[in-house]
Amino acid sequence: MMTGIPPLNPLMPGLGIVPPPILSDMPMAKEIVHCKSCTLFPPNPNLPPPTTRERPPGCKTVFVGGLPENGTEETIVEIFEKCGEIIALRKSKKHFCHIRFAEEYMVDKAVYLSGYRIRLGSSTDKKDTGRLHVDFAEARDDLYEWECKQRMLAREERHRKRKTEERFLPPSPPPVVNYSDYECSLVVEKLKVDAKFLEAVQTLLAWLERGEVNRRTANSFYTMVQSVNSHIRRLMNEKAAHDKEMEEAKEKLKLALSGILAQ
Repeated sequence: MMTGIPPLNPLMPGLGIVPPPILSDMPMAKEIVHCKSCTLFPPNPNLPPPTTRERPPGCKTVFVGGLPENGTEETIVEIFEKCGEIIALRKSKKHFCHIRFAEEYMVDKAVYLSGYRIRLGSSTDKKDTGRLHVDFAEARDDLYEWECKQRMLAREERHRKRKTEERFLPPSPPPVVNYSDYECSLVVEKLKVDAKFLEAVQTLLAWLERGEVNRRTANSFYTMVQSVNSHIRRLMNEKAAHDKEMEEAKEKLKLALSGILAQ
């Protein structure tokens, strides 16, 4: 730490951040914190830092022990409201309390005060002094809010994933109309037109899969199937003729190239 620059205190006015982690070989200097009704004295920097339990998920509640016997809720609020908005405070008669903050990062500021010696006013009476021990605490409200947040994040992730998958899905085919004599006549006409042949075949297949064929409609379906068969046979003949023309054109090209090379 550079000389001439005082160490940063996260409880100083205007600093709404938690101090960055300091390496173990660098002593962390803490300052005296003055409040209206009490004073907080920092622990000995040569002593090891206070131990804390493993932080519960979504922790917004801290356990505060070592309070002065004459300490009041007003004094506790005065000390820890510097860390952030206090939602609830439950004080016990055995010189400890639980404090719940509005946000998780405020807990880190409160734990920073662990190890501080507290003195009420200028009294030196034992009942007016104590050593704060601040630690993470488990609370059902914290766990419930954390689980709700995790479920909300999971829902948002599933929603984003579903939207991403929907963008890559092929477009849905248009709905097929129900069978009727009128629609049947339209399909028969479409089967005769090359541009509408595929659409008509898809409609015919959908009707067949639905089981629209019965004694009354059997003749109509037979007519449509015959039209499809005729159209396919014509396409096959045209394809065979096209393939034959391609082979003849290839032979003519080979002969022409052979004549050019022979020259």
